[in-house]
Amino acid sequence: MLNQERNTMLTSVGPGTPMGNLFRRYWLPIAAASELEGEWTKKVRLLGEDLVLYRDRSGKLGLIGERCAHRGVSMTCGIPEENGLRCPYHGWLYDATGQCLEQPNEPSTSTFKDKVKLPAYEVEELGGLIFAYLGPKPAPLLPRYDLFVRDNVIRTIGYAVIPCNWMQIMENSLDPTHLEWLHGRYFQYVFEREGRPQDSWPISKHHQKIGFDLFDHGIIKRRVLEGQTEDCEDWVVGHPVVFPNMLRVGDLGAHSFQIRVPMDDTHTYHIWYTCFVPNEGVQVPNDYPISLYEAPLKDANGKFITDYIDGQDMMSWVTQGEIADRTTERLGTSDKGIIMYRQLLMQELARVEKGEDPMCVVRDPAQNDVIVLPQEENKYGVGDLLSSIAKDWNTRYAPNIDEIILLCKGKVEENV
Repeated sequence: MLNQERNTMLTSVGPGTPMGNLFRRYWLPIAAASELEGEWTKKVRLLGEDLVLYRDRSGKLGLIGERCAHRGVSMTCGIPEENGLRCPYHGWLYDATGQCLEQPNEPSTSTFKDKVKLPAYEVEELGGLIFAYLGPKPAPLLPRYDLFVRDNVIRTIGYAVIPCNWMQIMENSLDPTHLEWLHGRYFQYVFEREGRPQDSWPISKHHQKIGFDLFDHGIIKRRVLEGQTEDCEDWVVGHPVVFPNMLRVGDLGAHSFQIRVPMDDTHTYHIWYTCFVPNEGVQVPNDYPISLYEAPLKDANGKFITDYIDGQDMMSWVTQGEIADRTTERLGTSDKGIIMYRQLLMQELARVEKGEDPMCVVRDPAQNDVIVLPQEENKYGVGDLLSSIAKDWNTRYAPNIDEIILLCKGKVEENV
C-alpha cells in the first residue's frame, strides 16, 4: 500500500506538482487531426489547464489559453485568421505564441497589446494525432514510435474521456492476471447472461508465470498461461509499457497503442491507436482515411457496457473511484509489476527534480528515425475468437471495420 502523501504525489498532475512536472517533459496527444477538419477549434483540458487547440487560415496549428485576456470569453468560439485566433467578443487577436497582435478598439498608437499574452504551447502532428508539449524549453523531439510512422497500414483512432485518475488506468497495464478473470471468466459470464456461445472460453486459462523486465523505453510485461511453455511469444517477446503513459499490444494483423493522457486529477483522455496490417500484396492508398470513434463507457440507462474488452477495463478503472485509495489496498505477489512501475515513477520523478531528462525523452535526431517496439504476433492462440468479438463491437461503433478486416489478415487483437 501507499501512504496518503505518496498517493497524492503520484496522482496529482496540475502545474507545479511533481507528477505534473514529469508529464510536462513529454509530448502528449490531445486530439485526432481529423477533429479540426471542418472545425477550427477544439477545447482541451490537459494537466489541469484549460486550453484551445486551433488551426488558423494558413493551416498552422496553435494551442493557447482558453479565455481571452480582455473579458474572459472562451476562445473556443474564436474566429480563425491568417496568423492566429481572434476573440469573437471584441476582436482581440492572438498568435500561436499567445501574443496579442491586435486590439481593434484601442487607439492605433497604443502599445497595450504588446503587454498582453496568453499561455501558449508547442503542437505537432504525427500519424493522424496532434501532440502538445507543455514543458520547459527547448522542447525534446516528438518520438517517432513505429506505429505512428509505419507505411502501408490502416489506422483507427478510438477515444474516451474516462472519469478517473490516469494512474489506476496505467497500473492495469502492469496487472497481467486480470486477463483470465476480467476478460476471461467475467466475459464468459456476460456472454452467458446474453445467451451467446461461451463454451471452451480460451482466455480464462490460469497464469503459470508472470515476469517484468526494465528496458530502454519502460517495462516489458511477460506471461505464461496454462498449457504454454516459456517458448511462447508472450514470454519470449512480451509487450511493453512505454514510460510514462502508453501500452503496446497486438496480435497478427493489428498492432495497437493505448495512450493515457491526464486531463486533470480525476479525468483521463484515453486513446486506442490501432494499425491494421493488410494482406500480402495489398497496397493501402496513401489518402486512406483514419477512422475516429468514441469508445462507449455506459449505455442510455447509465449502466457500464461490458460486452467488449475495453468496456470491461473502463468499468474496472472507474469503479475504483475518481482517485484510487491506495492506503487501503493489499497487494500480493501477482502485483509485482505494479510495484515495479511505482518504483520507476519515483526514480524518474527524482531525475526531473535534479534537472535531468527522464526516460523516453528524445533529443538526438539519430535516435528518432523510427523507434521500434517489441510486438507479439500470436497472443494466446485465440485470434479467431477475439476477431469475432472485436468485429461484433466495431460493427456497432467504429467506421470502416468491415472493409478493414477484408483488407487485413482477418485476425484482430483484443483491444481494437
